[in-house]
Amino acid sequence: MKLANEIIAGRRLGRKDDLSFFETTPVDELCEGANHIRESLCGNHIDLCTIINGRAGRCSENCKFCAQSAHHNTACNEYEMLTPREFLHDCLAKDAAKVHAYSIVTAGRTVEGDDFDTLLESYRLMHQHTNMRLCASHGLLEQDDFFALKDAGVSMYHANIETSRRFFPEICTTHTFDDKLTEIARAKAAGLEVCSGGIIGMGETFDDRVDMALTLAELEIMSIPINVLMPVPGTPLGHNKPLTNEEVLRTIALFRYVNPTAYIRMAAGRSYFENGGRKLFLSGVNATITGDMLTTVGNNMSQDRDMLLEMGFDIERKQNQ
Repeated sequence: MKLANEIIAGRRLGRKDDLSFFETTPVDELCEGANHIRESLCGNHIDLCTIINGRAGRCSENCKFCAQSAHHNTACNEYEMLTPREFLHDCLAKDAAKVHAYSIVTAGRTVEGDDFDTLLESYRLMHQHTNMRLCASHGLLEQDDFFALKDAGVSMYHANIETSRRFFPEICTTHTFDDKLTEIARAKAAGLEVCSGGIIGMGETFDDRVDMALTLAELEIMSIPINVLMPVPGTPLGHNKPLTNEEVLRTIALFRYVNPTAYIRMAAGRSYFENGGRKLFLSGVNATITGDMLTTVGNNMSQDRDMLLEMGFDIERKQNQ
């Protein structure tokens, strides 16, 4: 708790600090400190976002964790880009469910031509007809594309760094860690906020998780999604053993200590926890994806709202949303 109080007072952890204690300190102690940091620096608000798979399957990239890669033999659905009307219909439903942010995610290295025009039209419609914050996740784009997204009403771009620089080549070789950093820089240059995190449980070391947390702090990322690998049959990681709840909680606490004012956003893997993952929200988490993930079943939106309200959290939209 001493370190938690120092962080609340303004201390920030960096690469010169010995952070090995995150792997050895009792997990309940870490989670208590992380929750104290969250309460003190972020308040009691939980940010709720939801995603839609706008174009599925047949991805050219070989990310070992992904069901949508054309390099793997999975039972993943495949379909072309949804229409602006379909996106708007789904977004209106999520708006009515009082979710705060809505993101279109598309499979593939990038989006170009008619598909990109469809996305721009969709974002303009959603910006005009809903109260949602709009987030986009469309792979490796050019600088002008980011300006176009901003003009269409998008406020945040999602580009996970996935893991540490050291471990990245172990999970993907069709693009690089530096490609990810370039996208983040381009999004920021266009005036977009950035959502960037990664996946744990892919075979990385705890030091890799520390490195990822530090990299995101250095990039000043304020929305950090943490996914727990849900092994998909047919992918190279399909037989990985899921992380224990303690390993997940220890990692969540680490990210809160290293990124004390960010939204630590629980994404895939909350279903590994009982009671909707209540313990996560008492261990540093202050944001979550609600509803289904891209290729896996997520948590029920209504049940999430009821749970968070019962826990005493504020889940109303902020006035600037």
